[in-house]
Amino acid sequence: MEQFNSDEVSYLDAKSIRATKNDSDFSDSDFEDDFETKKMETDTSAQEARNGKDIQGIQWEGFKYTRDEFRETRLKQYENFVNILTPSSREKLDKEHRQVEKGKNFYEFQFNTRLVTSTIVHFQLRNLVWATSKHDVYLMQNYSLMHWSSLLQRGKEVVNVARSVTPIQKLPGLFSEPLSRVQVSSMAVKENLILLGGFNGELLCKCVNQPGVAFCTRLSTEDNAITNTVDIYPSPSGSLRLITANNDCHIRVFDAQSFTLVSEFAFDWSVNNTSVSPDGNLLAVLGDSTECLISDSHSGKVISSLKGHKDYSFASAWHPNGLILATGNQDTTCRLWDIRNPSESFAILKGNMGAIRGLKFTPEGRFLAMAEPADFVHIFDTQSGFLQSQEIDLFGEIAGISFSPDTEALYVGVADRTYGSLMEYKRRKDNHYMDSFF
Repeated sequence: MEQFNSDEVSYLDAKSIRATKNDSDFSDSDFEDDFETKKMETDTSAQEARNGKDIQGIQWEGFKYTRDEFRETRLKQYENFVNILTPSSREKLDKEHRQVEKGKNFYEFQFNTRLVTSTIVHFQLRNLVWATSKHDVYLMQNYSLMHWSSLLQRGKEVVNVARSVTPIQKLPGLFSEPLSRVQVSSMAVKENLILLGGFNGELLCKCVNQPGVAFCTRLSTEDNAITNTVDIYPSPSGSLRLITANNDCHIRVFDAQSFTLVSEFAFDWSVNNTSVSPDGNLLAVLGDSTECLISDSHSGKVISSLKGHKDYSFASAWHPNGLILATGNQDTTCRLWDIRNPSESFAILKGNMGAIRGLKFTPEGRFLAMAEPADFVHIFDTQSGFLQSQEIDLFGEIAGISFSPDTEALYVGVADRTYGSLMEYKRRKDNHYMDSFF
């Protein structure tokens, strides 16, 4: 993947569509007022949205374009970043992707807050929002890991990695070192653990309900060793594992209790994303290649190669049944694979503007959320054969997406200099989705 630091921009400012310069209305000084004033100015509730307020709080009356006009302009002008995708391949994909019925409403807008602001450090890495319950979500805000409570509608800093971070205890025989000014490029919050990966190959682990950081180190001394993906998963033996994928072409697996290195696998290209099958036996390995590999999680041996994408891949997700793998690519598509027949994908889902950089199934497998780099999150109904979808339409870079473990909430992090926020959607109560796709 590209070695690149992304500056956050506001699309609305950058395209100069304001009729008058009202930037002071949304400047950083607004956030120095008292909490309730800020909350009133920046938040949008479901009731306010029903009454006509823009869900992001964008005051379209101060612009020379309407929202619909600006959306049309964005769709025409957006330039998707690619590494090797050719115009002929793009045209072919436009014909091959699945025709989906849009307009469904599986998740309803609930709340948008700018009291916590999602940020990203690399334009290709967007896995920086994690919900641990329908009321609790973690996100990166510059150098701070923030916790947002939708019940209290308040944010709290959990870890600040701008300052020096030192493990609370040194474990015998384990190399650990203090870190500072860590640019967090990847994160996971599961099993009462917080795992953070850094732009310079760092790895940090913290227990959710304990002070301090339990473990931190650099995974590689190479110049370009970005920690592209981190995750936490139970191994087949029942022990908890931590897994990382780095730009140095390596996947590393650690024991979550002792933090000792259990396995290390090398590949021929930078690994941008890896995900573990629900039974813990298989690894999906994606990176600077058009191929996606399925490897044995114990030996690292490649079992099969999934071929069809036209550019580099950055996202994957396993259906809870362990039979379906979704892969996201810079060719603007998500491919769905039945790993029992890996010779070709059984469906191609396409975005509106850009690469597919985020994929998440609901824990029971009923829905698949697919995030583009900016502006669009798509929710597909697996029970319809991925033929029905909901489209969440917003403005800004998408820092991450996350369903709550009970599937009741979907959170979307919006990274934008002016309208950066955390958006909350709630599952419609009149739908009873309990069946899985297979």
